[in-house]
Amino acid sequence: MSELVRAAFPFVALATWLIVPLYAARQRGRTFAIFSSVTFGISFAGSLGVHSRLPDWLPPSVLPIFDALFLYGMLAAGIHYAHLVRARMRNGVFRTLISAPGQAFVAASFMAAFWLLALLLVRLPLYWLGADTTLEWLAPLDALPYAVAALALTTTARPVSEVVRVRLGNEGPAEFQRLPLERHRRRRSPAPLLERPLRIVQITDPHLGPWQSVERLRRLTEQLVDHEPDLVLLTGDFLTMESNATPPALADALAPLQRLPGRCYAAFGNHDHEAPEVVRAGLEANGVHLLVDDATSVETDAGRVQIIGADFVRKEREAHLRELLARHPRQTEALRLLLLHDPSAFHDLPDDDVDLVLSGHTHGGQVGLVSFGLDWTVLKNSRFPDHGLFARGRSRLYVHRGTGFYGFPLRVGVPGEASLLELVLAPVP
Repeated sequence: MSELVRAAFPFVALATWLIVPLYAARQRGRTFAIFSSVTFGISFAGSLGVHSRLPDWLPPSVLPIFDALFLYGMLAAGIHYAHLVRARMRNGVFRTLISAPGQAFVAASFMAAFWLLALLLVRLPLYWLGADTTLEWLAPLDALPYAVAALALTTTARPVSEVVRVRLGNEGPAEFQRLPLERHRRRRSPAPLLERPLRIVQITDPHLGPWQSVERLRRLTEQLVDHEPDLVLLTGDFLTMESNATPPALADALAPLQRLPGRCYAAFGNHDHEAPEVVRAGLEANGVHLLVDDATSVETDAGRVQIIGADFVRKEREAHLRELLARHPRQTEALRLLLLHDPSAFHDLPDDDVDLVLSGHTHGGQVGLVSFGLDWTVLKNSRFPDHGLFARGRSRLYVHRGTGFYGFPLRVGVPGEASLLELVLAPVP
């Protein structure tokens, strides 16, 4: 039986690579067919490379277990992606037994394809040198992406509760750069402030879908609402293809926001243009005011706040943002906030025109070392600010790590964020 399971894996992997894209092309269209074909093609190469070398370093008594896990992972991945052809929100059993292991296996195999290429650069010189002992020692490293993916499941499942203090109103660097940030995680309580801060909860990139169920997002929203913030600001990308096809899901998930009437405002992200009316309805059902290239002002216990919501655009962003800000000029004695889904658009803003921009979109970089207390992610030093606080002049940008993700189906070392932002409008002793 164990030999049959081992022999079946390459055929199941190849069949998945061929059948799912063909089914997608016939039932959903070319775009999803190409996406699934490329995803499975790279994952097929990675998984087959690792699977074929398992006997080189695993004891015979353990090998059947790993063979069975590989086969299950590939079957789950195939079933999950086949179900995306007729996407809708699935129940907890399906998500637990199919979606989670299937997507984790795809992510691990995707990483494995590139990891094996990197290892090959190390192994080739060792082959030429005849260093057989060293090559044997390196063999278990093949499976490192799968260990990373298993560990990433804990990162993926739990957003980190934080209190984040952002100081405004001071001069900043002439060139765009990251600023240090006062961040208090989990149960660490920050020292009390002399001045009352503006308390904001930001919700961004929840991506309601396989990893973010209605129940999970509702619990998270409930916990954030319990902070009794002055404002709840939602910066886009609420849905996935599953929740796009399940209209009541977003309204149910954000229902706790009904406890804060007049305090909740939102802007569109890029994925919200896939089902704009579904997003509008879900927000409106909970009293969330959607700002699509629009603005409003709110009186809070910490003072007056002007909130501008920018729509997501891909082209001519600078002209779009300049026109939006000119149409809604700064109000006297009001804090000026901009909801801007994509943080890279901060580079297109006029200097010193807003006090604080709130963004998401990058999922915090999604792959990095944030879980270990380091700022590094794969987006570091790119045009896309990954997470945390940035500045140019007097303007500040806060990039939230988000509560979900879409596309690459795991967070690796970059946990989601469930933070309370305290905007400090005066220096703290």
